[in-house]
Amino acid sequence: MTGLLAASYAPPGCDSKRSVAPKTDRRTQHSGETRRRILRAAADIAAERGYDGTSVALVTKRSGLPASSVYWHFGSKDELLAAVIEHSYDEWLPARPRWAPPEPGTDRIEYLRGWLREAGQSFADRPVFMRLGLMLLLERRAEEPAARARFQQIRTEMLAAMGDWWAAVLPEAVLERRPDLPRLLAQLNMAASDGLYAMSAGDPSIDMNALQDLLATALDSVADRVAREVAREVAGDLARDGGPETGDT
Repeated sequence: MTGLLAASYAPPGCDSKRSVAPKTDRRTQHSGETRRRILRAAADIAAERGYDGTSVALVTKRSGLPASSVYWHFGSKDELLAAVIEHSYDEWLPARPRWAPPEPGTDRIEYLRGWLREAGQSFADRPVFMRLGLMLLLERRAEEPAARARFQQIRTEMLAAMGDWWAAVLPEAVLERRPDLPRLLAQLNMAASDGLYAMSAGDPSIDMNALQDLLATALDSVADRVAREVAREVAGDLARDGGPETGDT
């Protein structure tokens, strides 16, 4: 039996599609598990040795898989470490505090304190994407690694979420005069949070809650100060223009 007839033949009572599907599912499952083993091994090594100290040879030794499997799934060490950052970030996402407008009756500063504490707790286990990503940010290379570019993209997304929150809670008059303020406050938040993250790694005894509360107070105070400056500017403009029109007397 040859040709199309042979290819389409199946014994009575046998569903040829069903007979193939389980094998396909098993192959897919095996491929997914192989990929996860490689990612776990690469993440552990990168956390210990950094970008330059990670090699495909070390990953194969740690994972027990051949180098061909690493290259099949990721193509290169750089692409592998970019995938490590992506995978670690995806694992961290469920613990990430969301930026949302404060509930009615909640002070802005109280919301900030709660958010910063929750964010600090989510980083307590030192997720690999933060450890490796911050190390990569401090390095300068002729060609930017894909892993660094992916971490930069993640930070851009975080900054956008923070900036959107500030744009939603700041007075409209402030935003008209200082449209850059939401972005600047978001950058200040991220810069200070990076410092707290690095400090806590070097000295686990520091009081993170106290420092996060101070950061919340600082951010809120900056926003209030700018609002007062804008109010004075508006008052000055009105005075120079002769004040609001009151009609004929």
